[in-house]
Amino acid sequence: MYTLPTQPLPNFSIALVNYKTLDLTQNCLNFLQQHIAQGAFGAAKVDVWVVDNDSQDESTAYLRSLDWIHLIERKVTEKEEGFAAHGKGLDLIFAQINTDYLFLMHTDTFIYDAEVFARCLAVMLDDPKVAAVGCRHQLNRGYVRTAWRTVNGFFKYYSRQIKLALGLKAREPKPYIEPYIKSFFALWNVKLMKQLGLSFFMANRIPGYEIQDIFLKQGYHIHMVSPMKLFQYLDHVEAGTVGLVTGYSDTNRRAKRK
Repeated sequence: MYTLPTQPLPNFSIALVNYKTLDLTQNCLNFLQQHIAQGAFGAAKVDVWVVDNDSQDESTAYLRSLDWIHLIERKVTEKEEGFAAHGKGLDLIFAQINTDYLFLMHTDTFIYDAEVFARCLAVMLDDPKVAAVGCRHQLNRGYVRTAWRTVNGFFKYYSRQIKLALGLKAREPKPYIEPYIKSFFALWNVKLMKQLGLSFFMANRIPGYEIQDIFLKQGYHIHMVSPMKLFQYLDHVEAGTVGLVTGYSDTNRRAKRK
């Protein structure tokens, strides 16, 4: 993906938020534990933080049984959107960590090759203006499908713009190039975030979106990694956590991937 760092890896943290996804969470953490046990990060100290969003099920009991993670049990007192619950969970971790770098992961992200951590850190270490490293797409569609979606989105965007300009009924145009990196796997310079007084859940938006806009306005960069490169090291069961909670059928394509 990118060159490996020429210096030892710094200490970093990994953040996950669990909500009723025992199978996925077990697989995700098993991969991480294996990489740590095999010394994949050299002398770097890696802290794995998990917030349980008041699951009150077997996944909570499982997390309590692990002595190698930092567990935060968040109590939910009122109904909230899933993205808000996730963001608030991430901010609980953000407030606790003392490392300069934080990897966000979803519990349905499986890291097969731990080298991806070092390569992402190398990008940030080489350029102090890089505030975050991540990917715009939550799965690898390949070059052809990605290009087709972009072209198709381009025409949809401008056709809807034209219809609205003419006073015709049309859906609100969506950007044909996704502007934000996603939190299924992303590296953040949390030291910089704290200096600027930022957090992951801001302006009631999807976690990380608001701070990406702020970083860009402040003159910092968001380093985009193509899914074709990133998915050489990991896999992500897109919406896998949602599927377990809401109950996808056995024939659903995401359920099949899981």
